[in-house]
Amino acid sequence: MIIQSKNVYVSGVFAACQIEVCDGKIVQIYPYGTKEVDADYGEDRVIPGMIDVHCHGGLGFDTNDANVEGLVKWAKGLLQEGITGFCPTTVTQSEEILTNAVANVAKVVKEGYEGAEILGIHFEGPYLNMKNKGAQPPEYIVTPNVEQFKKYQEAANGLIKIITMATENDPDFALTRYCAANGVNVSIGHSGATYDDAVLAVLNGANGMTHTYNGMNGLHHREPALVGAAMNLKDTYAEIICDGNHVVWPAIRALITSKGRDYCIMIDDALCAKGCAPGYYELGGNAIEIRANGSAYLQGTNTLAGGTLKFNKGLQNLVEKVMIPIDWAINMCTINPARYLGVDDHKGKIMAGYDADMVVLDRDYEVVQVYAKGKAVK
Repeated sequence: MIIQSKNVYVSGVFAACQIEVCDGKIVQIYPYGTKEVDADYGEDRVIPGMIDVHCHGGLGFDTNDANVEGLVKWAKGLLQEGITGFCPTTVTQSEEILTNAVANVAKVVKEGYEGAEILGIHFEGPYLNMKNKGAQPPEYIVTPNVEQFKKYQEAANGLIKIITMATENDPDFALTRYCAANGVNVSIGHSGATYDDAVLAVLNGANGMTHTYNGMNGLHHREPALVGAAMNLKDTYAEIICDGNHVVWPAIRALITSKGRDYCIMIDDALCAKGCAPGYYELGGNAIEIRANGSAYLQGTNTLAGGTLKFNKGLQNLVEKVMIPIDWAINMCTINPARYLGVDDHKGKIMAGYDADMVVLDRDYEVVQVYAKGKAVK
């Protein structure tokens, strides 16, 4: 198969070219118009498939539900917004529920399915700070424990690739160091960490911050806290929700401009209500409501509990509302999360030898077509 466009994203610019795909891989790139093509997308932009490293659910399914059919339905639905790879994300709950949740993801991966590729599990909680728990259920928050985490990872068949935890509560940084030494990204989140706490955590292996600004103490000129650490520690990754509700546009811009183009990662922090009508749902056993602005709140409060942002629209927000360069925005959705997950040797770029994961967007950022390992799936 050969497709072409006058606007194929490559290394920060758009180029007119043809892309040849065989057996799920990009095998060669040609000048535009060289060969007969199967699809010509004209002026539409072709970017790498987008990757969401922090999403709890969608289309009525939540990762904690541990339901095979729900996970498969959700994975397939993600393709419609240009996501070709993702990390199903847990929320704090009992040991039994979390074990079943990660085992369910492992089962789906092992048995195979059609949809966005599961690149790992994001284990958010239960090792959080009670004061910064947000919508996470407090009755199941516990102290970080290496032996307990080993059991979760065993049930997950090694698929846990990111763990969100309050590292300041990790005794002697034992779990932080264990995860860092065993291929699990430690993302500081739902945390009351001071700036110095965060620096020490990074020195002990942490390498990211979860949904920056949310679930952490705010930036202050005499105590920068975790937000200040996210801005200043340049080689750490910072997630950011780009719906305009969780974080206002100027604050998103401040974070991104402080970090640069290579270490910010766009997320949606989506939950089961994504793709569903506004109304009442559940997260980690807590009643939540989806309001007209598209975000989730603990029922009867103004405590944010996640979002319903479509990824293609998040990309548009970054360019048109945050007003960062388009290459920075695309990197936040593609190569940056790929690098964070350690799959950037075959994901996150349009390049010969890489997986043929590609998204075709029109000028309004609507998804025209999606290719998942070379297969047209939209």
